[in-house]
Amino acid sequence: MVVLHANYVWLTTVSYVAIATSRLVGIPVIPFTASDDGVYSVTSLKQLIVDSKFADSRDETGETLIPPSLQQFAKTFAADLTSTLGLDISVSSGNAVTQDSIFLTLGDPSKYLDVTGAQTAEGYTLSVNSSGIVISGASPLGAWWGTRTVLQQAILSNSSIPYGEGDDAPGWRNRGMMLDAARHYYPPEYVIELCSYMSFFKQNLFHIHLSDNLYNNVALYSREQSLQVGAWFRLWSDSEDLAGLAKLQNESYTKDQYDEMQSACASRGVTLLPEIEAPGHSLAIVQWKPELGLSSDISQLNITYPDTIPTMKTIWSTFLPWFQTKTVHIGADEYTGDVSEYNRFVNEMAGYIHQESGKAIRIWGTFPPKPEYDNVYQNVSVQHWEFFEDDPYHDYIMNNYSVLNSDDTFYTVNKWSGSYPQVVDIARTFNGNPADGGIWQPFVFDTKVAANNPERSNALVLGAVTPLWNDYGANATVFSEAYYAWKEGIPALGDKQWGGDLSALEFSPAFAALLPFIPGQNLDRAIPSASSTIFEYDTKTAAQTQHYSALGVWTDTAVADSSGNGYDASTNCPLTEDSTLSISPSCTLTTPLSSKGRDYTLSLKLKINSADQDAVLISGGDSSLRLTPNLSFFTSGNYYRLNTTVPTRTWVALSIVGRGNQTYASVAETSPDEALPEVGSTTAMAEEFLAVLGINGERLVWAPIAVEAPIKQLGGEGAGWTGELAAMRLSSVA
Repeated sequence: MVVLHANYVWLTTVSYVAIATSRLVGIPVIPFTASDDGVYSVTSLKQLIVDSKFADSRDETGETLIPPSLQQFAKTFAADLTSTLGLDISVSSGNAVTQDSIFLTLGDPSKYLDVTGAQTAEGYTLSVNSSGIVISGASPLGAWWGTRTVLQQAILSNSSIPYGEGDDAPGWRNRGMMLDAARHYYPPEYVIELCSYMSFFKQNLFHIHLSDNLYNNVALYSREQSLQVGAWFRLWSDSEDLAGLAKLQNESYTKDQYDEMQSACASRGVTLLPEIEAPGHSLAIVQWKPELGLSSDISQLNITYPDTIPTMKTIWSTFLPWFQTKTVHIGADEYTGDVSEYNRFVNEMAGYIHQESGKAIRIWGTFPPKPEYDNVYQNVSVQHWEFFEDDPYHDYIMNNYSVLNSDDTFYTVNKWSGSYPQVVDIARTFNGNPADGGIWQPFVFDTKVAANNPERSNALVLGAVTPLWNDYGANATVFSEAYYAWKEGIPALGDKQWGGDLSALEFSPAFAALLPFIPGQNLDRAIPSASSTIFEYDTKTAAQTQHYSALGVWTDTAVADSSGNGYDASTNCPLTEDSTLSISPSCTLTTPLSSKGRDYTLSLKLKINSADQDAVLISGGDSSLRLTPNLSFFTSGNYYRLNTTVPTRTWVALSIVGRGNQTYASVAETSPDEALPEVGSTTAMAEEFLAVLGINGERLVWAPIAVEAPIKQLGGEGAGWTGELAAMRLSSVA
């Protein structure tokens, strides 16, 4: 069942006020005209019916080459109804709505138009009456966006949706985000969670940046030093032709992993669009084949070298079969070599990729067309990001190029930047139109000068994608910090990319109410709890059970959770005479949980008898706490070390505190009978975990790091330590 939020009273009031003007508050907002005769409670729903005439229909007009069928979208929707609203609803086929059902069907596609007046397959009609709910899509994808509306309205209006009807359609074809997965690897499951989050707010494009390097400071580095600068190619192929291009198999995507990401994202209406960057930002390729580097800056390709373009064709020929998209991105950003050679490179790659796969290509705006150039083909779409590179309206649109808006108005650079913020500036979505000071939408490239923007209805504006860059490499952030950079940005941008006009006053409470229920992800690593204490274990309460079988006798021990949440732990570690658990690599203490996200205190009362050089004290899905021998976190592929150590053969109270984007640890001597420290009492003695960023080879910057609490397992194979545990507690108070 749906849990009530304090925001519901406000939201319900706003929703019904908005009805008078044919609009429901949602993210994005929904055109809807209500009748005056009541509301439908989604708690009455008994089944989800897929129109049998269209069950196998797919949208072939979108960006993806693997569009789900209406039946497949329906199954995902049914699972979301269970996880989000607690409704256990079966999926069946039929030809009409029945009492207390949701009916998914397809309607007349010609009635759904984007801002240019062109037909869009992403439109849908939502109809609500006393019998139930009908979602009629221009295509299965359109129906899918209608299911997002039903979920949101059920959450925002206390499970009750007013009777009435509304036609809804996106203004722009491309709506989404870009993630720099080159300079910071993200595991497939994390990318999939981000797709689920984006989909809930009707974004449909996830641009994944797959190759790049740290800044090659040619004023400071020798050629030999440049060849050692961090550079990554994130696709792993077993082809002998590409042996050595991707350096780290465990931080590269195999074909199976990339297929998994594409399929999972497509199942929620999101297309994963790949970018392999060249001829600029190409140090990963040059480190593989140094002869390809431009002499003035070897992070860029020398296009005139005879093997450069053939090498890029070999790379693309290997990976084109992986990519289930109609468009691929070849980068072509910030190149400082010859303009004519650059244009030749882009055009030759465009022709090759189209010939091999039928796909179109996209590039970053770099060298705008000029009469004296042999310009880039007009069927190459351009992704604008900064006015010092191009003027998207006058340089490209007025010369008949299609342009995607990635202006740096909404750029983020993870953790630190001298130019850009670390979270999306959502305020600009509400006041970023320079013509009237009103809302920003994708046709607004310049938020200061209205004359630099085309008409809202200009058909050459493809939409908008907002990038997040990891300019200072993987050790600057943990995986989740990309989510926190986008947490409010995705919904705020999602509304405006769709064509919505949500105000700042409407956005904040709507987002707060929706956030706990977004299906298909738990990016916050939230844990349900009846109080601020999530679990509390005292080994004195452990209860042992003996098991007998033909294979022998063994003992399991349950450690009860006294918080009332029922998160009991289990262990096969023996109890000592003092009723503490004897921890070693040959046994484990396991909880039913894995990680806790921001704002927590994890407290352990333990004694370390012996420890290896890299002992794992406690591990979880996102991190592990270690002794190296200093107290350290290992997370997202990196170590973050303190000066603090844990003494051996001494009982200590070890507290880990995650407070916002900061993480602290403290160690204090105690006894097995002494209570764990009160939450918040260890702050004064705590040491902070910090990330150390190298800034272009010139200096270091120390910055906070936000590490999830590891709460899955103590001990076990590879733990590397022996000792005793007397108590453990997790609180949501930091």
